[in-house]
Amino acid sequence: MTSIRSLRPAPAAALTDDQLLQSYAPPAGPWLRMNFVSSLDGAVTRDGLSGGLGDDADHRVFELLRRWADVVLLGAGTARAEGYGAMRLPEESERWRVAHGLAPQPVFALVTRRLELDPDSPIFTDAPVRPLVLTVAEAPAERRAALAVVADVVEVGTSEVDPARVREELGRRGLARIHAEGGPSLFGAFLTAGAVDELCLTLAPTLEAGPAGRIAHSPQAAPTAMELAAVLQAGDELLLRYRRAGDRKG
Repeated sequence: MTSIRSLRPAPAAALTDDQLLQSYAPPAGPWLRMNFVSSLDGAVTRDGLSGGLGDDADHRVFELLRRWADVVLLGAGTARAEGYGAMRLPEESERWRVAHGLAPQPVFALVTRRLELDPDSPIFTDAPVRPLVLTVAEAPAERRAALAVVADVVEVGTSEVDPARVREELGRRGLARIHAEGGPSLFGAFLTAGAVDELCLTLAPTLEAGPAGRIAHSPQAAPTAMELAAVLQAGDELLLRYRRAGDRKG
């Protein structure tokens, strides 16, 4: 297992899983965290997938971050591209969550306008908790009916998904701690709406070039000041945690 050490806010070597979990503990109340990996030149993928950029340390933190989540939020396109299955955390994570007053498993929430999801996918058939599908009023009725058999399908916009309504709906269901894993369009939409509280960014020690996009994109710019909250190091890789400037909750 790759050793991870803390550089900020307090230096510490060879962090345990418990220490890492404590360092990433979200504040009480509603909180939306985005988690991404990027190359030094800003590429969000290698050969079309984000998984090729991260190493063992990134994968370790990626799994640990899910433990704090009431809900894991993901764009349907990313779920398809990255080959997501059911959102099922391992038994060790389940025991940890129960010991910390959380539900054994987080809810898996997929964001999609066109409902291009297969109801027979393991995402639904193997899910330990009934997933959520967050969509729009204009979504195809036939696909909506098929997915409603295996998931709770909820409208959160007319023609475009409204991030504010997403957070409102999740909050109404008691899912205050939102852990979002992409993709870039989802991040861009939530950033434009001012709905992002925190970014966890793994900076992979590689230069990629090529056609890969950025971790966030949207039709319009959304300058958002962030404050550096923590820096971890694993070899030549940095794991950065930023929170929205002026937010002192976390």
